[in-house]
Amino acid sequence: MKLENSKFGYIEGIASIIVNLILFGLKMWVGILVGSVALIADAWHTLSDSLTSGVVIVGVWISKKPADKKHPFGHGRAELISAIIISILLALVGINFIFDSINQLVDKVNVNYSTLAIVITTISIIAKEGLARFSIWAGKKTGLKSLIADGWHHRSDALTSVIILIGIFLSPYFWWIDGVLGLIVSLFIFKVAYDVFKDTSTLLIGEKPDSELIEKIKETIKEITGDTLDFHHEHYHRYGEHIEISFHLCLPGELTLDESHNIVDKIEKEIKFKYNVDATIHAEPKEIK
Repeated sequence: MKLENSKFGYIEGIASIIVNLILFGLKMWVGILVGSVALIADAWHTLSDSLTSGVVIVGVWISKKPADKKHPFGHGRAELISAIIISILLALVGINFIFDSINQLVDKVNVNYSTLAIVITTISIIAKEGLARFSIWAGKKTGLKSLIADGWHHRSDALTSVIILIGIFLSPYFWWIDGVLGLIVSLFIFKVAYDVFKDTSTLLIGEKPDSELIEKIKETIKEITGDTLDFHHEHYHRYGEHIEISFHLCLPGELTLDESHNIVDKIEKEIKFKYNVDATIHAEPKEIK
């Protein structure tokens, strides 16, 4: 992992932990003060952000470790595992929301919010959306999936706070608003958890080669040989920032082994230079394809 990428991961993780711990304390204090299950659950949601940011830091630290005998392609996929852990933590938070909200509705608890609750909730919305934008921006810039996942975790907290803020203003008219808000928030959190888990697990299990990359490789082959030749049987493997691709390439049968090797070697070097992808090419004569 590049030093710049790991730096972004550490900055995001540390900033997130500090901000979330402060917001957790404020939300928990106000939630207990007014007896709001939605605010207390939102406080725990915020605390879970601190835990997931800790996971991001650990994932980035492991990912930047160099390749070794047991891990010849590096430790890049540790960052994907971090994102999966984040999605599981999100799902657990959602389950907690459901139980607390149902209990609130069963007991017919009517919550009277204070002006302080409005102020703290508004501060939380602004702070969490700020963290979300930075995390998602840094994730796209560095290609770190765990940063993007953490960003959506921050945004989910910001959006739940928006819903709670709306509920605060509606609470004088509907006694059940606090419990219903908890259920709505839990469904939203489950959706975010599912999306993060689905996208990350797909990358971890294995993905097909990017069609745009394949077209670029074909163009590179054509620049070197004058033809795209028979390009087939491609396999794609991503280990964080380290990408491996292998494919078969049919060359004219009359070429000597030395000539075929020189062509393949040149193509592999160009792919590495242009796209930072390590290519392994299996050359075969056209008549065997």
